Amino acid sequence: MKPRITVITLGVQDLQRSVRFYQEGLGLPTEGIVGEEFEHGAVAFFDLQNVKLALWGRQDIAHEANVRQTSPNPTECTIGHNVGSKEEVDLVMEQAKQAGAVISDPAHDTFWGGYSGHFQDPDGHLWEVVWNPHWELD
Repeated sequence: MKPRITVITLGVQDLQRSVRFYQEGLGLPTEGIVGEEFEHGAVAFFDLQNVKLALWGRQDIAHEANVRQTSPNPTECTIGHNVGSKEEVDLVMEQAKQAGAVISDPAHDTFWGGYSGHFQDPDGHLWEVVWNPHWELD
């Protein structure tokens, strides 16, 4: 296996609601929902830098992967969004809040010298918005 991730798929309960949150609320680019003509096929892809974010129904993921659908747990995975400054953390956190996200951890200085906050999307997926003074962004 090569050290590369090309798609991160989030299981969602209401695909249209989640697409609105990410497209209209957070401003992520997408062509919308595709694959609706297939049973278990409706999915939306968002273009990020060098990776795609996919939204797919939780029941459809369970069907495709042949696993039992369980209750969601926000602590199983976090998605990190690194930004260039403390001010940008605050701006993204406010954008997420205005889009309907739940702010679970308001932005604050971290013990390791950075600045971060956490929010949950409409399905409870946990995002960290973070400025790390030790990382340079392109």
